[in-house]
Amino acid sequence: MKPRKIPMRKDIVTGEMVPKKELVRIVRTPEGNVELDPTNRANGRGAYISLSVEVAEMAKKKRTFDRVFETKLDDNFYDELIAYVDHQAARKELFGDAK
Repeated sequence: MKPRKIPMRKDIVTGEMVPKKELVRIVRTPEGNVELDPTNRANGRGAYISLSVEVAEMAKKKRTFDRVFETKLDDNFYDELIAYVDHQAARKELFGDAK
């Protein structure tokens, strides 16, 4: 039997190719709002970031999503992102690969 292909996406902060399950999607909706997309199905332009607090803090420091989505985001968005990534990393550690 042929092994199943693992979808890979690029982490926009580090530039590394990572399995899609290990990333969180950030989306700019058609209305222009930038938000977290835990379902990976929201309409709009998406970008991915690793489930690592260090990477999320680096994104805040470099203002990565301001540049990627060509908009000005406040620190609240980045703080929400860091909290979400921290929660998901802890959840993954507790429950394993189950999401």
